[in-house]
Amino acid sequence: MRWIQSGLWFALCCGIAIGPAVRAADLIVSAQDGKFVRVEGRATYPQPAPPDSLVLLDASQFPPVVKATVEGLEHTVQGPPQAVAITPDGKLAVVAAPTRYDYDAKKEVFDTFLQVVDLDATPPRLTAKVDVGAHTNGLSINRAGTLLLAAGHDGTVKVLAIEGKSLRLLNQVKVGERRLSGISFTPDGKAAIVALRDENGAAVLAIDGTTVSDTKEKIATGVNPYSVDVSSDGRFAVISNTGIARTVDDADVVTLVDVRKRPFRAVQQISVPATPEGVAISPDGRWIAVQAMAGSNLLAGDPGRNKLGKIALYSIQDNWATKVNELPGGEAAQGIVFSQDGKTILVQFDVERAIAVYAVRDGKLVDTGERIKLAAGPVSIRSMPR
Repeated sequence: MRWIQSGLWFALCCGIAIGPAVRAADLIVSAQDGKFVRVEGRATYPQPAPPDSLVLLDASQFPPVVKATVEGLEHTVQGPPQAVAITPDGKLAVVAAPTRYDYDAKKEVFDTFLQVVDLDATPPRLTAKVDVGAHTNGLSINRAGTLLLAAGHDGTVKVLAIEGKSLRLLNQVKVGERRLSGISFTPDGKAAIVALRDENGAAVLAIDGTTVSDTKEKIATGVNPYSVDVSSDGRFAVISNTGIARTVDDADVVTLVDVRKRPFRAVQQISVPATPEGVAISPDGRWIAVQAMAGSNLLAGDPGRNKLGKIALYSIQDNWATKVNELPGGEAAQGIVFSQDGKTILVQFDVERAIAVYAVRDGKLVDTGERIKLAAGPVSIRSMPR
C-alpha cells in the first residue's frame, strides 16, 4: 500500500487530477452442500437434491455480489466451515474432501481428495482432483500463494505446493492421533495453527519455504476446538470450541491467542453462546465475530432447542476481548468471515440457503437485512489470504 499512498501524495502535491477511487476486489468463496438438509435439527438427504456448488463473492462493494457459481464439484457439511480456500490472486480455489451419501446404506461416505477450481477460466470450472490419502476439512493458503495446508482426519496436516493452477502433494506432518479441524497460516507465512478436534488444544507448525514441521508447542483451548482464524496484522488468532454433545444450549468458549511472539499463548477463553461453529477476527485485529448455533441445531424435542442461533461481536482492547452486542442469526448457521475493511460480515445461513450480510456500524453489530440467496445450503467460507 505504501507506493499507492506515495503516488496519491505526489499527485496531490503536483495538482494532478485524480479520478474516483477504485477498490480492489475482495474475493470470498463459499461452498454449498446440496444433498444435506437439516429439518428441526434432524439430518435428512432428500432426493432429488440441488447440486453441491461453489460461489465466488466480491465484498469490495455493498452489498457483496456473486461473481460466479461453479457446479460439478462435491462438498460436505461435516466438519468446520473452513473447508475451502482461495489464492491471493483470486485465480484458484480449493475445496476440501467431500462426502457422498449412500442412499441404500443410509450413511455418508468420506472421500480423500481435494478439488481444484480454476476461477480464471471462462466460465470458472473444476479442473482436477488430488488424492491426499485421508479425509480433510480445514484448508489454508499462505499469502504468497505457494503453499496449501489441509487438516486431515488421520491426525496429519497435508502439505501441498501450489504450482500455477495445479496442486502437488509434498509431505504430511503428524500432529495428532485423531481428527484435525480448522487450520490457518500466520500472515508472515512462518507458522500455522491447527485445531486438535478430538484431543483438545491446538498445535503450532513451523514453516520454512515448503518445509513444514511440528514445533510440539500446544495452545490451550476449550473442548472440541474447531475453526481457526488469524488477524492480518499478525497480533491475534481466534479458535472456536464447539463443546460436547448436548441437548441444551449451554455456553462454550472462543480462545483468544497472542501470536506476536513464540511460543504462542492463549490469553483469554471468551464465554460465547453454545456451539460457535464459526469464528472470525477482523483483518485489523479489532473485532471478533462469532456465529453460534445456540441450540438451533438441536432436535425439536430437546429442551434446549431454539429456532435461531446468535451472531455476537466482541471488541479487542488491551489484549482482551469484551462483548459488544449480539443479534439473532440463522438456523444452525455455519461459517462467518469479515470483509477486507472489517466493516462487513458474511454469515452462512445453511437452512435458509442464504448468505446473510451483517455490518459493524458505529461500533456495534447490525443486521443489514441483505441476504444473498443460494440454490443450496452454504457450509464453508474463506476470504483471500490477507
